[in-house]
Amino acid sequence: MIGMPFVGAIVAHVGFWVLLTLGLVYGDYGKGRAVVFVGLWILGFTVVPRLAWWTAPLVTPWVAILDIILVLVVFKGDVRLG
Repeated sequence: MIGMPFVGAIVAHVGFWVLLTLGLVYGDYGKGRAVVFVGLWILGFTVVPRLAWWTAPLVTPWVAILDIILVLVVFKGDVRLG
């Protein structure tokens, strides 16, 4: 069975790539900033799990923080839900 942490990780990673693509398509930031975001994403996958034996679960929160930053940049502020 698929657990909720796995579903959250999938949502965070899919959201990252969707937001990155939206930002590039609508010109919210240039290619240089997109390369920085992808570099930070790669850094999260390669460095964070190797810092210590207990840091591997921190990859998903790392991507979630990148998602929050991308939402603020792409939507030019917080998203209103109500």
